[in-house]
Amino acid sequence: MGSIRREGRFELRGGVACLEFVNTVGWRLTDHPSEYLRSYEDLLDWGRQAGLLAPEEREGLLRRATLDPEGARETLSRALALREAIHRIFSRAIAGEPQDESELSADLSALNRELAVALSRLRLMPAGGAYGWAWDRSGDESAARLDSPLWPVAQSAAELLTSPKLGRVKLCAGKGCGWVFVDESRNGSRRWCDSRDCGNRERVRRHLARKRASGAPGS
Repeated sequence: MGSIRREGRFELRGGVACLEFVNTVGWRLTDHPSEYLRSYEDLLDWGRQAGLLAPEEREGLLRRATLDPEGARETLSRALALREAIHRIFSRAIAGEPQDESELSADLSALNRELAVALSRLRLMPAGGAYGWAWDRSGDESAARLDSPLWPVAQSAAELLTSPKLGRVKLCAGKGCGWVFVDESRNGSRRWCDSRDCGNRERVRRHLARKRASGAPGS
C-alpha cells in the first residue's frame, strides 16, 4: 500500500467516495497505523483529489477556515468520527459476523447525523437542459459551510449500504493494509487494493518464505 501521498496526492483505490475516505488511514491493521487527515487542509486536499471539491471550492473553504480555525478543528473532529463509524459499519458487513446491536446503532447514529446535514443541503438544479443534484454551499463567512466535504461522503456511504454492491465491498488481502474497495471485477476475484503494490508485496513475501522453507542459497 505504501504512502498514501505522492507529491501531495492521495491514492484512490476504494472505488466510491466513502471507501476512499475510510482509506485515509494507512496500514490500519498494524501496530503503527498512519493518519493522513492531520489538519482541515488535509481534508480539503483529499476532497479535491477525490473529485468532491472543485479548485475554487477548496480555496474558498480554506479562506473560511482561516477565519474560523475553531470551526475547522471541529469539522476535522467530525470527519474523523464519521470515517471511523463508516469503517466499523463496512468492516462488520465484510466479516459477515453477528452484529452487536448497541455498537451498530451508535455507528449508524453517527452516520445518520451527518447524512441529515448533507441531505438538508442537497438541491435539485437545472443542468444543461435537464436537471441534476447539486450541493448548496451558500452562506456568508460567519456561517461557513466548512463541513461540506463530509456531505458527499455521508451520501456515498448511505447509497453503498443500500446497494447490491454492498456484497462486493472487500478488505485488501495485503498483510496489515486494511484498505477497502468495491470489487468491480467480472468474476469477483479482486484481492488487493492494488495488485502492483500489496499484491506484489505478498508475492515477494511468499517467494521468500518458499526459499527459506527449501533452504535455498541466499534465503
